[in-house]
This record gives sequence, C-alpha cells and structure tokens, in this order.
Amino acid sequence: MELRQLEYFVAVAEEQNFTRAADRVHISQSGISAQIRQLEKELGTELFDRSGRTATLTVAGKAALEHARAALAAAGAVEQAVGEVSDVLRGRLRLGMVVGCTVTPLFEALAAFHQAYPGVELSLTEDASDRMADGVRLGELDAALIGAAGAPPSGVESLTLVSEPLVAVVPAGHPVAERRPLTLRALCAYPLVCMPRGTGLRAVLDGACAARGLSPTIVVEAGAGDAIADLAGRGLGVGVLSASMAAAYPLVAREVSDVDDPAVLALIWRTAPPPAVRRFVSLARKSFSAAR
Repeated sequence: MELRQLEYFVAVAEEQNFTRAADRVHISQSGISAQIRQLEKELGTELFDRSGRTATLTVAGKAALEHARAALAAAGAVEQAVGEVSDVLRGRLRLGMVVGCTVTPLFEALAAFHQAYPGVELSLTEDASDRMADGVRLGELDAALIGAAGAPPSGVESLTLVSEPLVAVVPAGHPVAERRPLTLRALCAYPLVCMPRGTGLRAVLDGACAARGLSPTIVVEAGAGDAIADLAGRGLGVGVLSASMAAAYPLVAREVSDVDDPAVLALIWRTAPPPAVRRFVSLARKSFSAAR
C-alpha cells in the first residue's frame, strides 16, 4: 500500500463522495476509484459501501480510517522535521474559519506565513464552529478561528482573541432601544434574528435561554453579521450579535444584562502541533496583538 492510496482513502471518507474527493486531491474520479479498489484488493475487504448516493465507510473502513490518518500525519511529520532542520517548511496547512466572519489579522497572518514559507500549501475553509472544533480534535484541520460560549472548547490548544457580552441590535425607536437594563426574558418577548446552531453566538443564546426555561422565537437565521444587522434594521426581528460586531452597524445596541457567558472568538489548533502549525500560530499571535 502507498501513502497516496491512504490519502485518497481519507479524502473519500471525509467527503463521502468520489467526485468531490477527486477534486480535492487533484486527480480524476476514475483514478481515485481505481486506487481505492487497489487498496481494497490489498487489504482483502471493501472499505466503502457504494450502494447509496454517498460513499459510506464499512466496518473495516471505519477501523482503518484513524490508522490511515495517523500514517499520513507521521509521514508529514517526517517531511516537516527534515524541513525544519534545513529551515525549509513543506507540506500542507489546513485552516478553518467561522462562516461570515471577516477577521483582518487572520488574513494578515496567512499572508505573512505564505510569504515566509511558500513551500507549504494553504487551504482555508468556512464552517460552523462546533464542526471545526471537532475537525481540529480529529486532525482533519490543523487550526481554526471559531466562536464559542464562555471559553474555548476542550481537547485543543487555544488563544482567546475576543470575549465580550451578547447584545441586541435594533433601529432607533424600537422598544428594545429604550430598555435599560435589557434582560434575556425581555429580549425573548420579540422575534429574533441570529446566527445558526453550531456558532458561538448561538451557543451563548441557547445556553442562557435553556438555563432560564425560555423558548425564543427565531424568525431568521443568518451566518453573517452584515445580514443580521440588515434584517434587524428592516424590522424583521431583534438582531443578536456580540458587542464588537454590533459596533460596526448604524443601529442601537443594548447589552443583554443577565447573560453571564461571554461570546468568545478564539484561534484553536492541534495539540502537539507540527512545525508549520507552530509557526503559523506564532505569526497569528503577533498579528492579533498588533490589532488590539
């Protein structure tokens, strides 16, 4: 068996689709299918159930997946260790970013990393925070910028960048604009426009409501602060954002006075990270520190 076959196997397992996996590893669908068939022949068993619309792992495939990931990680560590000695990093850095969050210091860190280490292939994807945290824990991502409720997730290394209260945003003249203080119960008397489940802001809101037995009416879910502010400004509902996000819009912002958990924005990365991840985190620390 070859490392490239393991790479193709992991790609199909994660994408659950041969076509998407082929695009990801830059070969044809027939090529990746042939390599997976060869790997299955060598192992003496099928790794995927191909009977449905998606390629799902068989029992044998599930047993092989983590070992395949570990083998690829070990091979990458060898390459990066040699590169570190010769001061030439190579390999791949897989990063994630919370959907709809434009964070200039992160982009500056990426640009600085690419300039310093052009031999490292960069990939940046957007996803929900909870899925990205799982991806970092499982080794599917090397690092990610995520939102969380109260504190960064466990099982990863982390750097908290923002920790601030939940706020409601409304146009001038809205009843919420006159409430001081604004309690969570008072907020939940109005229809809300907020982030979808899986985001840090939504986790703060849902956790606080559950603790008080409240069931808010969510009329619109939007993955970007711009959309939430725009919809709230047009009267579709009260927008729910973090304090720094709300400051960017010409709306009245009121802090929700009795929500204890802050909305957290954090950079998380793999435990025992390889050299490329360590160097990216170092650049990110500098970039975010300079922005404060």
